[in-house]
Amino acid sequence: MRARLSDIAQQAEVSEATVSRVLNDRPGVAPETRQAVLTALDVLGYERPARLRKRSAGLVGLVVPELDNPIFPAFAQIIESALAPTGYTPVLCTQTPGGVREDEYVEMLLDRQVSGIVFVSGLHADTAADHDRYRTLLARPLPIVMINGYAPGIPAPFVSCDDRESAELAVAHLVALGHRRIGLITGPDRFVPVQRKVAGYKAAMGRLTDIAEDELADLTELSLFGVEGGEAAAGRLIERGVTGLVCGSDLMALGAIRAARQRGLSVPGDISVVGYDDSPLMAFTDPPLTTVRQPVAAMAVAAVRALVDEINGHPSPNSEYLFRPELVVRGSTAVTRPVDPPKRQRPATPSSPTPSLPIPA
Repeated sequence: MRARLSDIAQQAEVSEATVSRVLNDRPGVAPETRQAVLTALDVLGYERPARLRKRSAGLVGLVVPELDNPIFPAFAQIIESALAPTGYTPVLCTQTPGGVREDEYVEMLLDRQVSGIVFVSGLHADTAADHDRYRTLLARPLPIVMINGYAPGIPAPFVSCDDRESAELAVAHLVALGHRRIGLITGPDRFVPVQRKVAGYKAAMGRLTDIAEDELADLTELSLFGVEGGEAAAGRLIERGVTGLVCGSDLMALGAIRAARQRGLSVPGDISVVGYDDSPLMAFTDPPLTTVRQPVAAMAVAAVRALVDEINGHPSPNSEYLFRPELVVRGSTAVTRPVDPPKRQRPATPSSPTPSLPIPA
């Protein structure tokens, strides 16, 4: 084995330590150096180790955070359809609370020798997560593409909806309907899309309303994603007198509608609610949900094209590609009700004495 390492190192013009790292599929080797070692193996007639043989043709990993939110099955379906003409099939990996984690799924995908991985709303969107996990994958090298969420310093394509603009669109719509006390409900602030929505909300409120900046903190509720989180956050904002709600997802918006009805309020009569995603069936809720549409089809196709180009050795520029959202107006928003002026009291008039009736004898 020592002679082999020496021969391979000499042929590839690298150190024996580098050859060892490549043969053991360790990170930390430049792609061109790794390729030089593999070429030296082929030239000298050595068989490549199993882990270095050509990855399973036709398999691509697809990691999504959940399937409860309809937007993620929508992404998965379009990604699968876009991959089909290229000859690739996605291996769907769905995370659940307390279940298999993203890193564990990645290890399973690597064991299956996938050709690349698409991450949808993964740990790359979490500013508190360690993003070195993605740099390790790229050093293998393994093509990856990230959807919704950006992490600087990772040389890979990112595909995102413009979350800042989505919040601005929602606020502008409610302001046009006469609303001024507009609340924002979204997820934990460690996530990049959440941070961008908050920034867009504050910018639009500052530009379009007379609400002071220090008041916006009382009109912003960061909660858990999902119906329950939206319901709890909406309840707190309703108590503070909001007439309009901008929500970070359609499910949170449905929770906000439930919170309003539990308090005897109507949507949109008393409270207007705007969702985000335009996930399937939102046109058929009660009332049909006004929402900001995420261009899922265009984003998914772009991600697939970027990944397939990476696999085929034609990498896309490593940057973030932002897609514009679209406001979809339905039945959950309406013109705000005017505040009834206080009723004027009629001036008191002196009472005339009641005539006395004759009492019969």
